Amino acid sequence: MEFITMHFLFNLSLLIILFFLCFSIFKRFDSIRLHRRTAQFYFVASIILCFLFPYHLNEDIVLDLRIVPFLIGSLYMRQSPLLALLLIAFRAFYGINFGFFLGFIIYSSLGIIFWFVSPWFLKLPAKYRILFSTGSTLLINAGILGAVLFLTSSGHTLDLAVAHIIVPSLGVAMISYIIEMAEKNILMQQQLVKAEKLDAIEQMGAAISHEIRNPLTTAIGFVELLDKDTLDHKKRNQYLSILKNELDAAERIIQDYLTYSKPNTSTIEALNIQEELTHVINLLQPLANYHSVKISMNLAPTKLIEGDYSKFHQCFINIIKYFIECMPNGGGLLIETVDIGTNVIISIQNTGNRKNIEQLQSTSHAMTFAFKIVRAMKGTIDVKNKTGNETVIQFSFKSIKPHLK
Repeated sequence: MEFITMHFLFNLSLLIILFFLCFSIFKRFDSIRLHRRTAQFYFVASIILCFLFPYHLNEDIVLDLRIVPFLIGSLYMRQSPLLALLLIAFRAFYGINFGFFLGFIIYSSLGIIFWFVSPWFLKLPAKYRILFSTGSTLLINAGILGAVLFLTSSGHTLDLAVAHIIVPSLGVAMISYIIEMAEKNILMQQQLVKAEKLDAIEQMGAAISHEIRNPLTTAIGFVELLDKDTLDHKKRNQYLSILKNELDAAERIIQDYLTYSKPNTSTIEALNIQEELTHVINLLQPLANYHSVKISMNLAPTKLIEGDYSKFHQCFINIIKYFIECMPNGGGLLIETVDIGTNVIISIQNTGNRKNIEQLQSTSHAMTFAFKIVRAMKGTIDVKNKTGNETVIQFSFKSIKPHLK
């Protein structure tokens, strides 16, 4: 294996390393906008890397791995026009010559073709997407190299053929495979989270069914009393007031249950910790009563934090629900908030017979998802085990300035 192939393999290794760095950001943050911006950064940075490590076949022709980011970005992100313009612009730095005009014709044509091919490509099964992207790279680079060698009458070597045809195809195949596996893992994780939430809804429904019987039974009793003709006007009004309060209580329980059951939307806004946690605790109170767990609150006024209220609710519903289920014989749960200036601290402490909470993330997909939401909101998590059966988990969130509200 001669110099050109080694040169291209080194360039390919840089592209893959850069891809893994960007992919780690995909896993860190759960934001479609950030994913798109990170992908755009990867393609631009990859094109720059390719032009930094070219092979000059002659004074006019420059060969490199630019087809790798161009083809991946064109097919998976449908950004072929933008990437084609970038490739043509960067190629101009090497001079406006025969190679520039040849590249202009090739990549402007491919940019238009892939713009229309991408929607069809994304509908293919994963293995066919990998085969199509790899095969396209192989055919395009073989055609480019063949045309270049024919037009320039340059000498042909096996090393040049391997470097310009096999190495880019290998790179596209590897990156395509990584993308497909990542998407498969994300889909599996979403299905697990959905299953966990459905299980939580089922358990909460069982607990709420017990809780909702109390106001309904009371309401039925007062309806029977109101049916009496001998009831005076003052008593009737009193009974109607009690009946209305009981029905309102039942309606609140049902509404909270439906709020948790409905699909989430992603809206970033200022959150009042005291109000949001009170809502979550009220929602879980029937489940706590069902498991003989007493929830105590010490929610001090704090500054606002930034986040998605629906995901914040789902996060702490999963966490508090897990604490409750870790005390099968009953116990206590203390939830506190503290404002320390730049951060807001949420502390959850349990007492009673419990499971091993040190293994939270490895034993519960719901807890794993909850912790992921905390980190996506740029929060930190600290698990502390006290003496006996007590465990404290502290969540710290950055507070926002009043003018950002």
